[in-house]
Amino acid sequence: MKQFHHIGLPAENQETPIDGEFWVEGGKLWLTNPDHHPQRVEWLRYAPGHDRDPRFRDHPHICYEVDDIHTAVEGKTIVRPIGDMGDPPFALAAFTGEDGILVEYIQVTGKRRWFDAPLEG
Repeated sequence: MKQFHHIGLPAENQETPIDGEFWVEGGKLWLTNPDHHPQRVEWLRYAPGHDRDPRFRDHPHICYEVDDIHTAVEGKTIVRPIGDMGDPPFALAAFTGEDGILVEYIQVTGKRRWFDAPLEG
């Protein structure tokens, strides 16, 4: 399974808070939940002085949810290796470089589907 999950867009104004954003300590950024946007946009706003790779901070990415992240990224150019997503973790995530853009793959493993989502089951 490979299904579109969201498009991640850096906020135009990194200093202005966005409605519905929340802080993600592990990433040192604020982001929004794409489940709450009609076009499934995840807005990203980085903390001042953030040392994130400019490819993430300055460019959009597309994200797919997959059922096997290892198979999904096999043979691709890895930009950020597979790692836990969230605290506590709810997914595995990795970024690849494909056709000149960043592509994120996530495999949901926990009992919630996003950073701010309620626990399921």
